[in-house]
Amino acid sequence: MSGIAAPRNGKPAASRPMTTTEVAQFIAALGQANPEGQTELAFGDAYTLLVSVVLSAQATDASVNKATVGLFAEAPDPAAMVRLGEDGVARHIRAIGLWRGKARNVVALSAALLERHGGQVPADRAALEALPGVGRKTASVVLNVAFGEDAMAVDTHILRLGNRTGLAQGATPRAVEDGLVARIPPSMLRPAHHWLILHGRYVCKARVPECWHCVGRPWCQYPDKRDAPVR
Repeated sequence: MSGIAAPRNGKPAASRPMTTTEVAQFIAALGQANPEGQTELAFGDAYTLLVSVVLSAQATDASVNKATVGLFAEAPDPAAMVRLGEDGVARHIRAIGLWRGKARNVVALSAALLERHGGQVPADRAALEALPGVGRKTASVVLNVAFGEDAMAVDTHILRLGNRTGLAQGATPRAVEDGLVARIPPSMLRPAHHWLILHGRYVCKARVPECWHCVGRPWCQYPDKRDAPVR
């Protein structure tokens, strides 16, 4: 990669891309700090994971988990979800953003699973992305978490972190995804998905990155690193 991608929020991006050695050291540091990192969505199988990820778009994992407790108790599989219908799904998820469209997609994707895949979630990217409401990011999460594939799902946290730190720079999620896949050591790629999301969510935050306790600070190329606030 060449050049420095301009971040969308106008804040400074990395002064330069990390080297491949720096990338490996940064990712290893995240892994050592959070070796048990995993998705914060509550799910029981590939189907409930898929539904949870669809519901999580523009919503917090905590709000999704709160909604799906009742939803999955009433509809734990595609057939039950179709029987519940859009109104029934909506009754459980009204506190989540974009709930009308999400209710419609959850019922439609459940029907599609029954019609095309015998009610099972396919372990195939193209088949996943053909389901209603499922895009590349959602498919990547399911492939990574449910099927153990080395898939990198780029959400807003990873998009920001990739540009800010110099891990992988690009104006679009796909550009950052391709950069991460190319630069992260293959043995680290699957868990790195979780390490990066959690790091972006709790440390390398959007408005005020908490650089003072970032384990990746020695390798990060963000030029405006923050020191601990004076209290």
